[in-house]
Amino acid sequence: MSISLSRIPEFDGAADILSDDALAFIEKLHQKFAGTRNELLAARDVRRKQFSDAKAIDFDPATEEVRNGDWKVAEAPAALQDRRVEITGPATPAKMAINALNSGAKVWLADLEDASTPSWNNVIDAVKNLSDAARGKLAFTDEKTGKSYALRTDAPLATVVVRPRGWHLPENNVLIDGKPGVGALVDFGLHFFHNAKVLAESGQGPFYYLPKMEHYLEVRLWNEVFTFAQAELGIEYGTVRATMLIETIPAAFQMDEFLYELRDHVSGLNAGRWDYLFSIIKTFREAGDAFIMPDRADVSMTAPMMRAYTELLVKTCHKRGAFAMGGMAAFIPNRREPEVTAAAFEKVRADKTREANDGFDGSWVAHPDLVGTCMEVFDSVLGSKPNQLDKQRPEVEVTAEQLLDIASAPGSVTEAGVRLNLYVAVAYTAVWLSGNGAVAIHNLMEDAATAEISRSQIWQQIRNKVVAADTGNTITAELVASILDEEVEKLRGEVNDAERFAKYYEPAATLIGTLVSGRDEDFADFLTTGAYELLEKEYVTKP
Repeated sequence: MSISLSRIPEFDGAADILSDDALAFIEKLHQKFAGTRNELLAARDVRRKQFSDAKAIDFDPATEEVRNGDWKVAEAPAALQDRRVEITGPATPAKMAINALNSGAKVWLADLEDASTPSWNNVIDAVKNLSDAARGKLAFTDEKTGKSYALRTDAPLATVVVRPRGWHLPENNVLIDGKPGVGALVDFGLHFFHNAKVLAESGQGPFYYLPKMEHYLEVRLWNEVFTFAQAELGIEYGTVRATMLIETIPAAFQMDEFLYELRDHVSGLNAGRWDYLFSIIKTFREAGDAFIMPDRADVSMTAPMMRAYTELLVKTCHKRGAFAMGGMAAFIPNRREPEVTAAAFEKVRADKTREANDGFDGSWVAHPDLVGTCMEVFDSVLGSKPNQLDKQRPEVEVTAEQLLDIASAPGSVTEAGVRLNLYVAVAYTAVWLSGNGAVAIHNLMEDAATAEISRSQIWQQIRNKVVAADTGNTITAELVASILDEEVEKLRGEVNDAERFAKYYEPAATLIGTLVSGRDEDFADFLTTGAYELLEKEYVTKP
């Protein structure tokens, strides 16, 4: 097996991140684990078809012993005992990383996944920023404004938890025997190689968030990766701790199994609500009316199926001694519009109050201005306690039917919802292609997960000939194509930059137009897979 690079990004420090020793470590990870990863991805397709045909998923009888067993996960290290507020965001550019670390949140989810465009420059710049942060030397000066940013010294910095890409994404700039590497192994490998010893010595990690897993064997693979990596670099077994996102519908039926497989390296589970909704749509997209999701704006966390999911997560985590982490409220403040900001604070407060009262140990926010609101809510419930591990939920009993009770979700499918979904999907994908993986659209923080819901909903609606509640029109490929043209023209006027529109928005619109066709051959498991191929055609060239 041999490793090679397409190029080394041309900015200071990139060559150090891509050193020969670091690449040798990446090569070893691929040699040991890439084959199993490929087999597990193939197994996803088989299971999805089985679930769709059966119109059901159930708890696996083969793992009943694990679910009924009396076991707990390893106790969390001191740096992860209090996670009442976690801010999420990309690790590049440096300004955003510094703002997140300085935000007052207990944890920063440094995102190399859904909130980050994985251009090669972004990937390496993110690792460089995280490496500088681990050594306390991350700083940035804006050349345009002259303003300098540095890590604060008057209060604790947020503990860093890094989210690598999911198992499905490739890394085309790292070639293993001439074939694209595994994005997850590249992200983890570079970060771990450069920072594991420094973070372990300071008691600050290394810590990770693991996204988009669908089966406990995928978790087992991560456990094997952690075990090997620690041994290879002389890091004590069990130093790595990971939080897993329960953001796929198959994973909701395997929470115990996920924790058990990673029990020496786990710290908790997270309710990844947006990808969770996307996964339901994707899994049951051909399964008929019972699985038609209302407009995404109507599906709140108080819907019965979402209550079942989150209450089961809290119960399972606390039974096993693991933390239950709440999800993202998409509402964000707008400093230029006081009324919008007031509404955002109110909605976020209500969301976080529900989570804190349910027993969650902390939750996510997407903007520094929301840290205080989330902190206040959890302070009022936790008091002087660092977490709510002592809050057991023995009264919670959740059935497979409750987790799949899509029909009870309030709301309906509307043509207005189709229009909004198309606007968001194109606008987000265009910004993603320009190098920014998280963007505010209509005062909501959109990332890859919300764009996934938008485009998959429309495919499902076309496929199932859904009738829009507001107009009485059947949602067809022709109707969607017409609305898409109108929304693209609206965006053209809003962007008001012909070169930028042609470079990013036109390819985004073409991609979304294909993905929402309603045809089997056009449904992609992940929007970002096709977008990544566009990205690699050098739509993005800047770090």
